[in-house]
Amino acid sequence: MVRLKAEQWRRSIRRLPQIIFLSLSLIGMVSANAATNKPMLHGKHWMAITGKPLAATSGARIFNAGGNAVDAACAMLATTSTMFDVLSWGGETQALIYHPEEKRVIAINALGAAPSGATPEYFKGLGMAQPPEYGPLAAVTPGTPGGLLVMLARYGTMSLKEVLAPAMEMAQGYPMEAQTANSIERMKEEIRKWPSSRALFLVHEGEEREAPHAGELFRQADLHRTLSKLVEAEQQALAAGADRAVAIMKAYERFYTGDIAEDFVRGSQALGGLHTLQDLADWQVYIEEPVVSTYKDIEVYKLNTWVQGPVMLQALNIAETLDWPSMGFNSANYIHTLYQVMNLAFADRDFYYGDPYVPPVEPLAGLLSKKYAASRRSEIDVENNDPNIKPGDPYLFQKGKNPYLEYLEQWTNTPRTDSGVMPPWQQAGINPQQHERGFLAGTTTIQAADAQGWVVSVTPSGGWIPAAIAGDTGIGMSQRMQSFVLDPAQNPYNVVQPGQRPRATLTPGMALKNGKPYLSFAVQGGDIQDQVLLQFFLGVVEFGMNVQEAVEAPYFWSYQMRNSFADHRAEPGKILLNEQTPSWVRKNLEQRGYAPIYRGKTSGPINAIVFDQEQGTFTGGASDFGEDYGIAW
Repeated sequence: MVRLKAEQWRRSIRRLPQIIFLSLSLIGMVSANAATNKPMLHGKHWMAITGKPLAATSGARIFNAGGNAVDAACAMLATTSTMFDVLSWGGETQALIYHPEEKRVIAINALGAAPSGATPEYFKGLGMAQPPEYGPLAAVTPGTPGGLLVMLARYGTMSLKEVLAPAMEMAQGYPMEAQTANSIERMKEEIRKWPSSRALFLVHEGEEREAPHAGELFRQADLHRTLSKLVEAEQQALAAGADRAVAIMKAYERFYTGDIAEDFVRGSQALGGLHTLQDLADWQVYIEEPVVSTYKDIEVYKLNTWVQGPVMLQALNIAETLDWPSMGFNSANYIHTLYQVMNLAFADRDFYYGDPYVPPVEPLAGLLSKKYAASRRSEIDVENNDPNIKPGDPYLFQKGKNPYLEYLEQWTNTPRTDSGVMPPWQQAGINPQQHERGFLAGTTTIQAADAQGWVVSVTPSGGWIPAAIAGDTGIGMSQRMQSFVLDPAQNPYNVVQPGQRPRATLTPGMALKNGKPYLSFAVQGGDIQDQVLLQFFLGVVEFGMNVQEAVEAPYFWSYQMRNSFADHRAEPGKILLNEQTPSWVRKNLEQRGYAPIYRGKTSGPINAIVFDQEQGTFTGGASDFGEDYGIAW
């Protein structure tokens, strides 16, 4: 590993005039193009932002009816799931909630678990190197219904009937957006494999275009029937004298242990899925303490290692003492240094992250240690990209001894001729489009805040198109199983087994300053999530961007970490840059060992809220990357 040596720093200092010139040029470019493609949102009473305009409207409806931010977030979750906004009702939900009365951040873990029979031996017996990308064998237990119901019961104010009303209206028929309709057409050969999916999505079967047309009413009678059963369970409990929260949890019981569970399991098994009634009954939502670290005077909150959330905290710990403004936003030196910071953090993610409820125990204390961050920082090569960055040893910074030093020693993401442990598919040929699709595997985001101080940041996902529909439930099944590994040498903390949650990419964020909400942020897009959220955070904190500028800014993406989907492949040195990147920055990065590719938009679909603690108001940013939309009052 190349270290930061005095001579390297001297060479960097000699380049300082050039760096300053580039930095000033880029800062000027940012200032000159300060106008954003979407206007910044301003709110005093409430704010609702999510992945689709109609879904944002459902949040606004709930706010106008007197609901709080949790009620509105649950309504937006229900409508985005109903709209198949890169997720559906059989997927997974994870959230951060700021509780204004308790003055703390709460984490919601509603990620599904592997069903019975899901073992490495099972998938290897089918000739698979990992669980499949699509279909019933890709599905964990449904998490979104449980997550929504628990959040609403514990922290909301309205009834389930009120909160589900917009989604149920949409299930009876809503005009489908072009983005979703075209996804169905593009993936119709996969959809055709599953009878209920075929009947639901291919509404013009046999015609040249078999998917719905943009703007065509899309009707989901089976899903409407399932949602009606949830409301029916709640209303019966209310009529029997139950209070609001208890009545909502009766709907939870009906989904996970009642007739809905029976219908879901029957539908899954008919397709060859592994789910059992016991799997659904045993699964539960966890209300957790979030993971937290500080960046200067800001407390940053993320979810635990069952998702990739702590990787942003690790990166911030490494980045905290570096002088980012002097490098200049998106200068070659800035991009290079931050790429190396991310590589160090993501290498740890790829080896040490997994379900904390299932042994072995992740070394979280060491991973988030500031001393460990300093040690990792010392490994940065200030001149060139290091394709050989490996996971570190956080056990040196906490109690205990690393039980996987043998795996760690052999770890590599680059082709080797010796016995180094790398994914067997790393050296094999791969379909670039499939790899890119996996790298960007989507979700949606939800941001909500109100005048009472409630703040909600959600990154739900799973059951995206092409979704296998479970029988006559109308529920699209998750595809999250593909995030597991089968070989402990790849990640001993994330080997598939029944009841374990896969290490997902889903990663809402929240930050407090002076003990009060300062930022709430999230993004969809698989492995890019904590990469662009890290850059968003630095854009606001270090470069003074307003929230809309920060959600639209031209960020870069690293491909050096292992893909969490499809093939789990890493591509050291590969970097996505914005097409506006100046030629001298491109050339400089190529000389440092990077292999750039380019796109017109590289921000990622970030949605965020910034809180004005003096005025008691908030500003919101809705991404211009896709169809994200916000409404405020």
